[in-house]
Amino acid sequence: MQKLSLLLLAASASGSEFHEIVKSVNLANAGWTAAVPTRFNSTADVAALCGTFLKGHPRYTSNNIPKSTLEPMLGVPKSFDGRTAFPKCPLIAHVRDQSACGSCWAFGSTETFEGRHCVSTGKNIFRSTEDTTACCKEDASGCLGGQPELALIWMLYTGVVTGGDYGDSKHGCLPYSLAPCAHNVTSKKYQPCPTTDYPSPQCTSTCQNGYAKSYADDKQNGGKISWVRGASQMKTALLKGPLSTAFNVYADFPAYKSGVYKHTSGEALGGHAVSIVGYGTEDGTEYWLVKNSWNEEWGDGGFFKIAHGECGIDDYPTAIDF
Repeated sequence: MQKLSLLLLAASASGSEFHEIVKSVNLANAGWTAAVPTRFNSTADVAALCGTFLKGHPRYTSNNIPKSTLEPMLGVPKSFDGRTAFPKCPLIAHVRDQSACGSCWAFGSTETFEGRHCVSTGKNIFRSTEDTTACCKEDASGCLGGQPELALIWMLYTGVVTGGDYGDSKHGCLPYSLAPCAHNVTSKKYQPCPTTDYPSPQCTSTCQNGYAKSYADDKQNGGKISWVRGASQMKTALLKGPLSTAFNVYADFPAYKSGVYKHTSGEALGGHAVSIVGYGTEDGTEYWLVKNSWNEEWGDGGFFKIAHGECGIDDYPTAIDF
C-alpha cells in the first residue's frame, strides 16, 4: 500500500511539471500539440535517456566520415514516408523501446542500418540493438551514452547480429534484454520503469538458446558511410532508406503529440539519437518524419515531425549504403 501511494505521488508530481509545459506550448500556437506523456514522470527521466554525445559535449569524438557525394535529385516527391514507400521493409514502421537506458545512440544507428540494408536487399531482417548497446566500444558506454555515427562505423567493420525486441525469440540472435516500461504509472500496457536506470547490458558472443546460427556467422557488416548535408541531399538520400541523426532535446519535446515540433518551452535536457524515415510539409512548414525509441504510446504512434534544422537535427544525418 505504501509503495502504491509513493507511485501515485510520483505520478501527481509528473502531472504538475508536464501540465505546465503542455499549457505553455498549446497556448503559444506553435504549430504542434502537446499532451502529458505516459512515458515519463519528469523531465529528469527524459534526460537520463538522452545518451547521445553532441558537438560541445566533453565526450564527443570527431571522426573522418566523408561527406556524401550524392547529387540532390531534381523533382523529388513533395512528401515521402518510408513506412509505406518500402512495402518489403515493414521493420521501418516498427517502433522499439530503449527502456530505462541511455542507449538511443544504439537504436538510431541500428534501425538505420537494418532499414537501409532492407531497402537495398529486400530482406526484412531486424538487427540487434542489444548487440550494439553492449558490444560497440567506439567511445560508447552502453546505457551511459555514445554516438550513432561511430556505431555505424562499428557495424561497417565488425558487424551486428540479428535481434528484435525484449522477449522476442522470433527475430534472431540477440533480442533486447531490457523490458519496455513507462515512468508514469498511468500506462495500461507497460510496467513501471525502475527508479534508477538499468545497468548496461553485458557483451556476449553467444546467441540466445535455440537460435540456429552462431554469433560469428550471424554478423552482418559492410556498407559505405557518409555524412549527408542539406535538406535537398537529405531528401534524396531518404529515397534509399532511413538516415541516422541526433538533436538537442528540450523539456517540451517529451510532451509532443502531433503537428510539426519546434522548441517552444523549457531548457535543454541532452542529446538524443533517432532515425529519419521521411519528409513533408504541414501548414507551410517543411518537416522531417522521425522514428523515436520510446515505444508506440509516446508521441504520434512513436513517431514525430520536426521542422527542418530544428534543435540541430540537420547537423548529424548519416547514411550507410550497401
